[in-house]
Amino acid sequence: IMAFHKFNIFHWHLTDDQGWRFEVPEYPKLVKVGSVRMDNTLPEEKYGVYDDRDPGKMFYTEKDIKDVINYAAKRCITIIPEVEFPGHVSALLASYPELGCTGGPYKVENRWGIFPDVLCLGNDKIFKLYDAAIGTLAHLFPGPYIHIGGDECPHERWETCPKCKKRMKENHLSKSSELQSWGTSQI
Repeated sequence: IMAFHKFNIFHWHLTDDQGWRFEVPEYPKLVKVGSVRMDNTLPEEKYGVYDDRDPGKMFYTEKDIKDVINYAAKRCITIIPEVEFPGHVSALLASYPELGCTGGPYKVENRWGIFPDVLCLGNDKIFKLYDAAIGTLAHLFPGPYIHIGGDECPHERWETCPKCKKRMKENHLSKSSELQSWGTSQI
């Protein structure tokens, strides 16, 4: 349908609060924990319930991703993968709670919205995880772009987090919004 209407870009949202949907070999909990929701809250439809699938596999394997890329390429469609940073990361935090400002507990969200728990930008370990995740995406996707999100990120946790406050002081940042810009430049 996209090719028929001459759309040639497919923006593939692979992570968010509701799930981490691709494997990163160095971080297996991202799919073991982060791809599984506790329950379903989406409405019933005429022929059943949305997302009524095996909760054990709510992510794409490398083969699945390559199949989609090949399918799109045959139709002259470039895929831009997205991995969220530094907000919309409930699934990531459920997998690796030490990467958040409070340490949790966190859960993979089953509802839509903007949640206060975001990545702790005072923790250098998040950059190692994103280096591995972006490396995985760069290996899989032939296109020139990877989208890193950045929208709808509340800053309230950073304003009280000792690690984030230390990072801000070290980098002469006066506002938490500047901390987000700093983190984005690191990615």
